[in-house]
Amino acid sequence: MRYLIDSDVLIQVLRNDVQIAEQIKALRRADHALCFSPITKAEIYHGLRTGEEERTAQLFAEMECLAIDERVGQKAGEYLNQFRKSHGLELADALIAASAYHFQAVLITLNGRHYPMSDITFHDLTR
Repeated sequence: MRYLIDSDVLIQVLRNDVQIAEQIKALRRADHALCFSPITKAEIYHGLRTGEEERTAQLFAEMECLAIDERVGQKAGEYLNQFRKSHGLELADALIAASAYHFQAVLITLNGRHYPMSDITFHDLTR
């Protein structure tokens, strides 16, 4: 199975949240594909702290980047059209959700309220 890991989850891994990190490691040990969006990489590198560069690069090197193409862009636009006013959906979250949809990946997030879509699958992490 393919899992798309949201920015908030990777931030917790980088901040040494042991429970979250162990759940991600368990998915890797079960031989699941762990993926990220280029949006997530931008968000992580935007907030990078001094001394986190090597660990962050290693974390991303262990995962697959899901490309954003015109189909993902169209789906993100459809999500924005449907959910921007009612749920405050933002472009970054729409693109991440559209990637999950297009690549049939399970979205792992700690902020389910950011993703009101019913046509993608979520994996809840417990703390």
